[in-house]
Amino acid sequence: MTVKETEETMAEKGSSGGGEVLISDPQLTSETLNFIGKFGMSKPIPQICNNTTGFYSHFFGTFIKVDLIQRGRISCTLSVKPQISNAFGTLHGGSVGSVVELLSIACARTVVAEDKELFLGEINVSYLSGAPTNAEVAADASVVKSGRNVTMVALEFKLKKNGNLLYIAHATLYNIPVAKL
Repeated sequence: MTVKETEETMAEKGSSGGGEVLISDPQLTSETLNFIGKFGMSKPIPQICNNTTGFYSHFFGTFIKVDLIQRGRISCTLSVKPQISNAFGTLHGGSVGSVVELLSIACARTVVAEDKELFLGEINVSYLSGAPTNAEVAADASVVKSGRNVTMVALEFKLKKNGNLLYIAHATLYNIPVAKL
């Protein structure tokens, strides 16, 4: 569905497909739909992505090169490619969150026994600056605290070129023993 078709449908139905939408300013509605349309609204998901377990984990993993693994610490290089960048030419915020999750779990795994599953309980990311497309980012993750049921990981992302701090993050992971049935 094109942006124009979406506008017409919304005008006719007064909705966006789910709930009721009040259109108070047609010009603003048009501008908003054009903006969202640039990001792929209503475009189909590529077939290769369908019915693939762990697609996003594997996808984001292709942009990460591990530099160092120690007990409670991982250092990596993240290549900021167009596939994970936003329309403004910087690393997409959702991409940052996905990488934080991957690195947090990997870092926690260096101290948590393999017989326990790890579940992300909380994530906090401070976006201090944007990483430009085609840049390399140094990502450092370290375990802050690991107990019987919870592991906390702190992460820093710096631009490799000049060392500028881009993002800081904290993740809380729950350590749950795997059930034996």
